[in-house]
Amino acid sequence: MNLPNKLTVLRMIMIPFFAAALLWEGGQVQNFRYLAAGIFIVASLTDMLDGKIARKYNLVTNFGKFMDPLADKLLVCSALICLVELKELPAWMVIVIISREFIISGFRLVASDNGVVIAASYWGKFKTTFQMIAVVLLILKIEALSMVTTAVVWIALALTVISLVDYIVKNAGVLKEGKM
Repeated sequence: MNLPNKLTVLRMIMIPFFAAALLWEGGQVQNFRYLAAGIFIVASLTDMLDGKIARKYNLVTNFGKFMDPLADKLLVCSALICLVELKELPAWMVIVIISREFIISGFRLVASDNGVVIAASYWGKFKTTFQMIAVVLLILKIEALSMVTTAVVWIALALTVISLVDYIVKNAGVLKEGKM
């Protein structure tokens, strides 16, 4: 269990604390939103940090290859589902985003069975960045930034669709029997 893997596990451990803070209904709701945003930001930074450390110090492991993207998806999907519960985001947007994640995961699984690794694309990285920024803005719910928040949410959704199409076009051969 090297440092990048510990950061991945830490990110997963943070998810229930993040969700509990975001969904808090008692007093001081805005303070709990700040706490939720802080937890989400720290968790998101561990996603960036664990990959950099793993690559820089040659600490890439099978555990990390599997759990890092899973932890990322769990964090973002948990946040999006909580935001639907809070009526901060329409369910159809979250369905589009989560569907994309399932489709890409399926592509990666089929590719893996054929000995092919599908690396993250720039579109996918932009998508993740905008999704994380959108989540933080939605959590903070700053009225003066409502137009910016709306724009970032729509950009994140557009990048979700663009990155899906990019993956499908670039990796369509994965689905063809016996051909790569």
